[in-house]
Parts: sequence; C-alpha cells; structure tokens
Amino acid sequence: MTDILEPPAARLRTAIVRTANGPVRGYREGGLDIFKGLRYGAPPTGPLRFHPPRRPSPWSEPASALALGAPAIQAGLPPGEVTGGRGAGDPPAPGQPGTDEDCLFINLWTPGLDAGSRPVMVWLHGGGFANGSGGAAMYDGAALARRGDVVTVTVNHRLNLFGFLHLGDLGGDPSSGQAGMLDIVLVLEWVRDNIAAFGGDPANVTIFGESGGGAKVSMLQAMPAARGLFHKAIIQSGPGLRAVPREKATKTARALLAALGVEPGDLAKLERTPATTIQAAAATLKSDRLMSAFSPCVDGVALARDPFHPDAPEMSADVPLMIGTNKDETTLFLRGDAKFGEWTEADLMERAQVAAGDKAEALVARLRFAFPDYSPTHLICAVQTVMMMWINSVTLAERKAARKAGPVYMYRLDWETPVARGTLKCPHALEIPLVFDNVEAARGFVGRGEEPQLLADQMAPAWLAFARTGDPNTSALPHWPAYSDKLRSTMIFDLESRVERDPMSQVRRLLQA
Repeated sequence: MTDILEPPAARLRTAIVRTANGPVRGYREGGLDIFKGLRYGAPPTGPLRFHPPRRPSPWSEPASALALGAPAIQAGLPPGEVTGGRGAGDPPAPGQPGTDEDCLFINLWTPGLDAGSRPVMVWLHGGGFANGSGGAAMYDGAALARRGDVVTVTVNHRLNLFGFLHLGDLGGDPSSGQAGMLDIVLVLEWVRDNIAAFGGDPANVTIFGESGGGAKVSMLQAMPAARGLFHKAIIQSGPGLRAVPREKATKTARALLAALGVEPGDLAKLERTPATTIQAAAATLKSDRLMSAFSPCVDGVALARDPFHPDAPEMSADVPLMIGTNKDETTLFLRGDAKFGEWTEADLMERAQVAAGDKAEALVARLRFAFPDYSPTHLICAVQTVMMMWINSVTLAERKAARKAGPVYMYRLDWETPVARGTLKCPHALEIPLVFDNVEAARGFVGRGEEPQLLADQMAPAWLAFARTGDPNTSALPHWPAYSDKLRSTMIFDLESRVERDPMSQVRRLLQA
C-alpha cells in the first residue's frame, strides 16, 4: 500500500481480505483485526491533481495494510513533515510517515472478519480544512471497536489548497474546490462496497468528526453524491452552516494562479508544478484568503447549496444527528497568547466588541451571570466560544429539528481537565479521548486520576448506542430527550451528567435576536 514498517512480530497477520480494489492483509492484535494504510484512491498527483478522486488501479497480490499511510500535505508545513494533532497533547502516532500528496488511505479496526453486520463508525479528523490526519494518536479506534463491537474507520484525505482550490470557473474541473470532500465520499463508497468483508454493516454507517471534522460531517449532509452512504451523523464542536461562496473561492484561485504565473487557459501547468512551489505561492496571498477560501465552496455541482443555511438540507432530513460543544472551547486556541491569564476588564470589553459588536456589553453581562467565578481571561474565552462554536451549533440543531424527520440530540461537555493547573477548563478537543475511550493514551491532556475514565464510561457508550440505533440513551445516563425548539433538551456531560432545558437561554436569545 505504501512504504511502511512491519509491525512487531508478536502481532499476527490476518487472513487475506478481498476488496473491490484487490486483496489486503492487516494484522491481529488485542482481539481485533487491524488494517492501516489501506489505499482507497489513486494517488491524486500529476493529471489527477485538483480533480475528484478516482479508484486505484486494481491489484492482484495481497497488499500490505500493516502501518499508517501518509497524511495529506499540511498548511504551513513542507511536504514530508511528520504531523500529529493540533496542540492538544496528541503527538504523531508511532510509525506515521511524513506528509505526501499521495495520501488517500484509511485505517480500520474490526472485532472480526465475519458476517457480524456491525455498526460502522467513520471518523473525520479535525484541523479545519487545512491540517490534521486520521492517523493521529488520539484517534486510535481500537478501544471503541472493542468496547462497542463496531467497526471503526479513520480517514486521510486532501487538505488546504490541494483539496479545495476551486478552478471550476477558470477552466478547471467543476468540482476541484470540493476534491477533499469528494475523497471522503469515495471512502464512504469503499465502505458500502467492502465493509461487509470486514464484519461491518454497509446499511448502518455513522459519520462523526470534531472541529473541522464536524464541519465535514455538516457538508456531507448536503452533498448529493453522499446521499445514502451514511445513516447517522455526529458533529463535535464543528457546526458548518455555510460553505465558501463560489465567487470568493474563484477570486482566491485567480490570485494563486497569478502568483504562480499560470494563465487560466494553461491549468495543465499546475500538474507539473512542484507542491512546494504551489505552497510558497499560496503563502504570499493575504491571510484572509488562506484561512477562509481553501475550504469547501458552493460549486453548484458537488455542493449546490450551503449545508445548513438558511435551513437544514432536505436530502438528509431523516438522518439522526447528534451535535454539541465543549464549555470552554477557545482556551486551547488562546492559551498561547502572552497575556493569557492576565487579561483585564478593559481587554475583555475590547475583545467582546470585536466579536459581538453592539451586543458586547450585554453578552459579557450574561456570560458573567452564567459563569460567576470566571476571570476576565476566561470570560474572553467564553465570548469566543459562544460566538465561534456554541451559537452555530444551537442554530444547526434548531434547523435540523425543524425538518421534523430524523431526531437531533444536543450535548455540552462541562467537565474540566486538571492539566495546565486547570487553566484550560473544558477546552476544544477534550471530548475526543473520552469518546474514543482512549484516556490512558491522553493523560497529558485529560490528567491523572479516575475522573477522565468516569467521563469516558458515559460518553463512549452514548456514541456507540447512537451509532447502533440512532438514539444515544444508555443506562449510564439520565434520560436524554431529542432536541426541540420548545424544550431544547441538552445533555450536560460531567461527573454527574444531567439534562438541562435551554442552557444559557439568555445568551441564546441575545445572539439570535
């Protein structure tokens, strides 16, 4: 499949599994059959660069799927760099190779190569649409597969300009601006066609993801090519209401071509241009273009409308959805500021005005009421959290519930990690090792003691129950009603989890006014 290291001899190789592309061989460890670096798409290089993915050329000899495949090229890093998580105590997984354009690989964990018809959980990594890897250590799917008797799958796909440069209005492929998302669609087609041979049920597939992965889950619900390929969806701290407007994506692509000296009529030149040269040209563009436009756009083909604006897409109305956030998302992003922990009341009001405009004073007052012990630093984080993640998640849940078809379940994680002397509180990405039941591998993020596992023993079963039935209720939790615009029932995950009706209602009303 790729240049890899052999697993330790103690790992027993599995039987050969025949897929639609060719036979593959993984290894067996800890009661699971594991396949890593399993190729699902042809290398998206040369004439396939900036095009939707294609299936790989078939092979006849068993291909090795014993170690992780290459992650996509990362924004801000030269090709070949090794990458892990995004500052959340998540280093690269052992044996992970450097980044590469040839990155269309999945990893798979299954309790058995039988006709078990197990639920399938396909994880889409975070890092926005610019960075990240399905092989990051915190995403190891073994514990979840073992605990819930499910098949877990993690995905590498094209990112940043290599996945989302829209050339459709400049003489290029009409869906080049959605290539990275179409990679994920190809993964879901692979699951449909092959997962039964790995003990999974192609008629019971859940897509789930955090941060940028949550936004990817949002996008897929409005992509016609993905219709019918998944049956449940979970959005963790990544509500995607809108995609990049086509005109803005075209403007950015035109600017990049100009920086490269490429005429719109000579796009074939892009196929021959080294990746490092393209990256260097992108780095000369204005930062606002880099941050917003190298993301999925409404191209009119692969994505014909914004995912959840002005309403929820009809095509996925019957798909059960779970969505939620963490209480203090942005501490993870803001802790690198030299003044973190020392911001003043004046700093708080200044930053609140930038974030919320003429609603700043009222927003700060209502957040101060909700979190009376928060310092100015943590109130700044609270302002950013509700504006960036929380209110859009509430809006998405409302629009989904308004379809009155598939149910939507809302949650918020409130438990606070003790690391960094407690200053992170409940940051972005904290739920990941709890959902994956990977507490021991993430002690540097979740801390020591029993509390992290107590949370994992509530959250992992809820995610597994939802993947199996579309309902997250378990005996470990109080009854969790579906979300509605009347009750707005929200599961608050903590050492003693509880359901709240319309949490922070005054903040919601202010921001939605």
